[in-house]
Parts: sequence; C-alpha cells; structure tokens
Amino acid sequence: MLDSQYQQCVRCVMDTSDPDIVFNADGTCNHCTDYILRINPLFDDPKRNEERVRNLFEQIKSKGGQKPYDSIIGISGGVDSCYTAYYAKINGLNPLLVHLDNGWNTELAVQNIQTVAEKLDLDLETVVLDWSEFREIQLAFLRSSIVDIEIPSDLAIPAALHQIADKHGVKTILSGGNYSSEGILPLQWGYHVMKDMKLYRHIVRKFSKVKRKKTPGFGLCKEFWYKMIKGIKTYYPLNFINYNKDEARLLLEKELGCKFPDRKHHESRYTSFWQSYMMPVKYGFDYRLATFSTQICSGQITQEEALEELKNLPYNVETIGREKHFICKKLQISPEEFDKILRQKPLTYKDFPNSKKRINFVYSVYRFLFPKR
Repeated sequence: MLDSQYQQCVRCVMDTSDPDIVFNADGTCNHCTDYILRINPLFDDPKRNEERVRNLFEQIKSKGGQKPYDSIIGISGGVDSCYTAYYAKINGLNPLLVHLDNGWNTELAVQNIQTVAEKLDLDLETVVLDWSEFREIQLAFLRSSIVDIEIPSDLAIPAALHQIADKHGVKTILSGGNYSSEGILPLQWGYHVMKDMKLYRHIVRKFSKVKRKKTPGFGLCKEFWYKMIKGIKTYYPLNFINYNKDEARLLLEKELGCKFPDRKHHESRYTSFWQSYMMPVKYGFDYRLATFSTQICSGQITQEEALEELKNLPYNVETIGREKHFICKKLQISPEEFDKILRQKPLTYKDFPNSKKRINFVYSVYRFLFPKR
C-alpha cells in the first residue's frame, strides 16, 4: 500500500522516495524541470556541438605533441566508456585506456575492455587495488549503513586516472560520463559525486581497523593540485554529441564484438548488487527511477515505457540468493551479518561529518572564475 503522501512526477518517473524532491503546481518535479532547463539546451545546436568536438580534439592532439598518448580514458567495460574510446579513436586521438580493477569485474566487462583495446589498437594500463585493504574499506562503508557504499571505488577511479595522466605527461582525461543517460541523480542517492574525503576518512576510521595506505582517494586538494597546478583537465565528449546509449551499444556490438549487460553500471557485480537489490530493499530507492527519468528527458524512452518496466522487480528473484552468497563470501562475512546490516537503519551522507558546504563553496568560486563558454 502506497503512503498517503506518495507522489510521482507527471512528466518523468521520479517520486517521493527521494526525500529532497520538490513538485511544481502542475505536478512536475525539480529533477526533470532542471534537466530540461539546464541540460536539454546543450543539445539544441548540433552543428555548433560538432564544431566544439572538432576543436576539442584538435586541442588535445596539439597538447599531445610527440608523446605516446594524447589523452587518458578510464574504461570499465560498460557502454559509455567503451564508446568514448571508440569515438576518440575514430576521430584521430590516441588515448591510453586505464582500468581500475577493484576485484568486482564481471567476465563480460573484462572481455569488453580487452576487445576494445585490441580492436582499436589502443594501449591498456590496469590499476589493481590491494584487495585485503580495499575489502576492509568496503566493509566499513557497508557496516556504516550509508547508502553510498561505492564511494571508495568512485574516488579511487579519478585518483588513478590523474596519477597515470601525470606519470605520462598527459593533460587530458576523457570521461564517458554523460547527461543523456545519467543527468538525473538525487544527491541522497549519489553523494559520491561530491568527492568528500572528510566523510570517507570518518567512515574508514569508525567502522574498520585498517589504515588506508594503498587505496587512492580523490578530494578537493588533489583535484586542485592536478587541475590547477598540473593542468590536467577532464572533458565529457559524449555531452557534445547526440549520444544514444542503445544505439551506441548496437554499434559496439556490431563493429567491435562487445557484449553488454542489460542495465547501466552492471559491469561490476558489486555495483549491480547494490543498485538492483540493496538500494530498493534496504534504502527504498529504485535507481532505475533516476536512469529512466534521464532517458525520458533526453527523448530516448517514453514515460509509459518506463512505467511498464518499473512494474518488474529491479533484481532477479531466482538468482539474487546466489549473488548474495557470492558477495558475502568475497567480503568474508556471514549471511547472518549481512542480513543484520540490511536491517540497520538506512543512512545518507547527512548522517555523517561531511564537507558538502565547503565543497559547494569552492565549486561555486571556481565556476565564477572559470565560467563555461
């Protein structure tokens, strides 16, 4: 039975499972309204965007000079990162592919990474995290009951990319992040975007006995160092083109022989389990709402199609037990402890010491000093 205060947006599918959602008088929510006002205009002038991409890539080539690589691309084995590598290559760039192995890759992800590197004739560098340390850090986040249990991975990735870019003297990182498939994400579902090392350190200290020595992190200080001192910039080329994830998937499967899971970010078994099972079961968030709402706003699916898909559970009832057993075994915890964690009160970043205000202030100053053209 739905809560009497339950409400769902009349335009996208976001609902009151996001505690910060706000509805206009006509029943539309702040998420899709913001997307349409702020992001959709970016795609209104295809010719100008094509010119921006060409100019960007020419700048990257000129910066690359005689170095072996002109850019760095983080690759996970998912559609977005694989397509970014493909798009960069066919437009004359010679990127170094970098993969962060946190121990949770699916076989498909590993195959796709190797396939893209081989078919596009690109070099690949893999950063393998120290599993004994990283496992303890992940357990700390799991035991903390915070929804953002992927913060350790999400901050290790940019740290690794910038370290390798600096090592090779490369000034450009190309990301597969894009507005067309992930432009909507409530902050209480995805605080990892804030790169908050204060929260990160607090959780590791409080809920584990390990000292983080080998697992890289990436906060404001490192971002400032690499961006302002080292001059390493991150660009999102998929935001400059008419990027459609389904079309990109078909192209990569046809042209390179890649194979992809059905859902976003499910190239990682841990991320898949977190988004499809833990988020809805423990926290009451269905991550698909954000993904589908973004796709509705970008014109890739209709609201009716999204609502129909949402009638299905986000996880497979027949296989979730085996997946849960695998997660517990790899983390070296008992099913009983895991069930206890599931029953704990769900928490968000608001329940822990954090640097959100300081981070927002620094970003606002940066945007004022360096406005986007």
